[in-house]
Amino acid sequence: MGFEEKAPAAAADQPLWRQYRHEFPVTERLIYLNHAAVTPLPRRSATAMQALAQDSLEFGSLHYDRWLDTYEGVRVAAARLIGASRGEIALMKNTSEGIATIAMGLDWHPGDRIVAFREEFPSNFYPWKLIESQRCSVDWLSIHDSLDTIDIACRGARLLAISFVQYLSGFRADLNAIGRICRQHGCFFLVDGIQGLGAFPLDVETAHIDALAADGHKWMLGTEGCGILYIRRDRQDSVFPREFGWTNVAGYNDYASRDMTLRPDAGRYECGTLNTIGCHGLRASLEMLLEIGIDRIGPVVQARADQLAEGACRKGYAVLGDRTSANGSGIVAISKHGLDSHDVVRDLKQKGIIAAARQGWIRLSPHFYISPEEIDRAVEALP
Repeated sequence: MGFEEKAPAAAADQPLWRQYRHEFPVTERLIYLNHAAVTPLPRRSATAMQALAQDSLEFGSLHYDRWLDTYEGVRVAAARLIGASRGEIALMKNTSEGIATIAMGLDWHPGDRIVAFREEFPSNFYPWKLIESQRCSVDWLSIHDSLDTIDIACRGARLLAISFVQYLSGFRADLNAIGRICRQHGCFFLVDGIQGLGAFPLDVETAHIDALAADGHKWMLGTEGCGILYIRRDRQDSVFPREFGWTNVAGYNDYASRDMTLRPDAGRYECGTLNTIGCHGLRASLEMLLEIGIDRIGPVVQARADQLAEGACRKGYAVLGDRTSANGSGIVAISKHGLDSHDVVRDLKQKGIIAAARQGWIRLSPHFYISPEEIDRAVEALP
C-alpha cells in the first residue's frame, strides 16, 4: 500500500543527527527550533499518512483491518516508550483531552485536596481551577519548590499534577522523586508528558506514575490531533469515562447490544472513531524513536539546547531558569533588554530559523536531528 522510499543505511560511527538526517527534509529549507510547538514530520511518518490517504482514495474502507492494526501498533509502541502495557494506553485527540479525562473522571468529594503548579500550561491548570471552584481545594506550588515542600503538600492530598517538562522554561521535573512521594502518601500522580516524551527517557513504573497524557505533535514527531493517555491498570476502575460513546463499551462491535459494560482496559476511554491518518503517522514516528533509542536521543537534545543557551548568554541574552544536567531539557527561553520577542522571532523566520515568542521570551527547542553547526548559525543570527 503506497510507496516507500529507501533510506540510506545509518552508520554507527556517525553522530546521531547525521544518521537520521534523511528523515527530515525540513532541514533542506529551515533551521527548525520549534519542536516545543509543532514538529515537522519525519519522512517515514508522512509516507505512512500519504499511503493511508491514497488507500482510502482508491479503496475506501476495504482495508479497515489494517487500520485496526495501526491503532494497536500505536498502543504497543507508546507502551514500550514509557514502560507500560498496551492495555494501559488509550488513544486521545490531545493532551488536554487526556488530562480532562482524569480530572473529570475521578469521583471528587468536598474536602478533597489537589496539588498543582502555578507555572503549568493552561491544559494542566484550568481543570484544577474548575474543580477548585466547585468542590475541592488546591495547594498551588511552584515547580521550583523543594521536594520537602512537595512532600508536605502531598500528605492527605488526593492528586498531584505536574508536567514532565515545563513549556516555557524547559524545567524538567524529577518525576522519580515526586513519584516516590506520591506513592508514599497514596496520592494519584498525573503527568503532562507532552514536552518531554520522545526526547527524554521516562518509565511509568520507576516513577510510580498513575496517569500520563501527551499529544504526539511535539517531541514524539507526530501530527496534531493524535496523542496518548496512559492510565495504570489498577487505577482504571477509579476513573470513569465522562466522555461516553459507542467504543467505550466491551461489546462495541455488536451494534445491537445495549450492554454498557466498559472495555476491560484503557480502551474504555476511547469514545468513538479514532484519528486514523494521525495514528498512521504517530505509529511510524514512535517506532522510529524506539529504533533510535530514547536513551541516545536525550543527551543530544540536551546538548543542543545547552549550546543554544551558552551561545545566547555570550551575546548578552538572559536565559530563563537555571539549567543543569538534571533539570535541563530541549527548551531554552531567552530574552534581551530592549528587544521584543515577536520582532526577534519574525527576524529569525526571515532568515529561515523557526522559533516561538512566548510571554516576552524567545523560545528555542531543537530536536536530536539538528546539527551543532545549525545551532551556531542560529546563535549568530540573534540580534
